[in-house]
Amino acid sequence: MSAPMDRLKQLESIEKDIASALQSGGQAILELSKEKPSMKQVDTHTSTFLKTLENVENSLSKHITYLTQVSTGQAHEGSSYATQKVMHMAWHRLEHARSRLTDLERIKNQHQQASRQSALRQQPLNT
Repeated sequence: MSAPMDRLKQLESIEKDIASALQSGGQAILELSKEKPSMKQVDTHTSTFLKTLENVENSLSKHITYLTQVSTGQAHEGSSYATQKVMHMAWHRLEHARSRLTDLERIKNQHQQASRQSALRQQPLNT
């Protein structure tokens, strides 16, 4: 499977963890809103909330680190930017060389044509 698809799946997993953390937090608050809350359940939901939130934070930090590496131009797994840039510059050099050769060919043809016309003018007329 490709790296971008893996990253998207990881982000989907993080999104599910965020929803789970919110649900645990909501259940803890719901329990606290009762007339006689069960502190054991509040502690369980709070603990689940904090653990899930820590996992989300760690996962997002990994993604941010990856994006920082990608955006600063450092080499990273799966990057083809540098290679694409080199190819793009080589293509521009090739197009410039072609353009220059076309110009030189045109100048050569003009020079040959002028030489022929000059030679024709210098030939004596046979009458």
